[in-house]
Amino acid sequence: MNFGGNRGEWQNWARTAQSNPVRRVRPRDEEGLAAVVRGAGDLRVRAVGAGHSFTGAAVTDGILLSLDAMTGIERVERRADGTARVTVLAGTRLGDLNAGLAAHGLGLRNLGDIDRQSIAGAISTGTHGTGIRLPGLAAQVAGVRLVTAAGDVVEASPEHRPELFEVARLGLGSVGVLSAVTLDVVPAFRLEAVEEPWPLDRVLEQLDGPDGLVEANDHFEFYWFPHTRRTLTKRNNRVPDDDVRPLSRVRAWVDDELLSNGVFAATNTLTAAVPALTPSVNGIAARALGARTYTAASHEVLVSPRRVRFREMEYAIPRAAVPQVLAEIERWLAASGERIPFPLEVRYTAPDDVWLSTAYRRETAYVAVHQYVRLPYRRYFTAVERIVAQVQGRPHWGKLHWLGPEELDALYPRLAQARAVRAEADPGGRFANAYVDHVLGAPAERAA
Repeated sequence: MNFGGNRGEWQNWARTAQSNPVRRVRPRDEEGLAAVVRGAGDLRVRAVGAGHSFTGAAVTDGILLSLDAMTGIERVERRADGTARVTVLAGTRLGDLNAGLAAHGLGLRNLGDIDRQSIAGAISTGTHGTGIRLPGLAAQVAGVRLVTAAGDVVEASPEHRPELFEVARLGLGSVGVLSAVTLDVVPAFRLEAVEEPWPLDRVLEQLDGPDGLVEANDHFEFYWFPHTRRTLTKRNNRVPDDDVRPLSRVRAWVDDELLSNGVFAATNTLTAAVPALTPSVNGIAARALGARTYTAASHEVLVSPRRVRFREMEYAIPRAAVPQVLAEIERWLAASGERIPFPLEVRYTAPDDVWLSTAYRRETAYVAVHQYVRLPYRRYFTAVERIVAQVQGRPHWGKLHWLGPEELDALYPRLAQARAVRAEADPGGRFANAYVDHVLGAPAERAA
């Protein structure tokens, strides 16, 4: 993310969103943050974390707030059962949060596979991991502090201002700027990682049922290499703390840096130049990633280095629809002639009751499609968007999609209620921008 100086162009990590804010401000504390909002005048205000959203969520023509100076664990409240409630400042990056929690003998129940985001940005866009008994990050939030459109600092939780809490913990920053987040966390734990190449047909045959891949593992996901029938599967399960079987440094470097980043960058460059090579290269890549098993702290297993720049769209679909959706995507790729060098990722989460969660009251599978940054993505992504629409797919709020409020109303049962909370909290659109207005609807005063 580009964030330097007081003025000038800002762009996100994926280079899919840019803006020229009038001011860029980095408040040092909550008081300074509130002062910026109070003094904004007619300018709109948006906060940015790592700039890792693929959408225009952080774009503004007014004041762009960086929360990078507002970091760290503020308070740890332990319980007798070993769990805890931890309050963390909103700009804290997930990687730093994981390290800080580990120092206290604690951890998050689940994580996504990237830890560069700020905690505020991650929950506000609906970041999730994988595990059919585990919900996304926003469902782990027990309370928030935020700065309102009037510049006041308020607290919200399920017991205090519950409706504001719902939209503050997952609502694209539409009701205020988060200054701190309180999370329910668990004792630190270790995972055994089993990563194996499997034929796609075998994966689909063994997905479901009580002994299937989804149910029988704490965390399960797989990557399908387009134009092949090959996948890489990942099964992560809890093990005792004394089960220590690390990867050797050489093996870790070869797998995570050389193959997954260095060679992968080279093969994407090659296929961008010669698209006809994509099926052959994908087949080679799928075979190059060999099986491996190791144990490590949960955050070290769940998070992977991602250094090859890409664009992404992800849809949440009913769990049972995965085989149908993948078959439709495979048919479209064969008919269209499109060449895709990036694997397609499938993950799973539990239902939850977070109003704008992609997994709201539904056992959910996530289908994420990616494209290398130097290749066009719109045709591929819109084709997948049409396919998942047949099974009521819900778009990830932080990733590329083209749905508006009317279509989203039919997918998110609480969207109208969230919109009403936003209208009350920010009637003048202090925290509005084009993307937020597109998906949630424009605040009444600005629309008029």
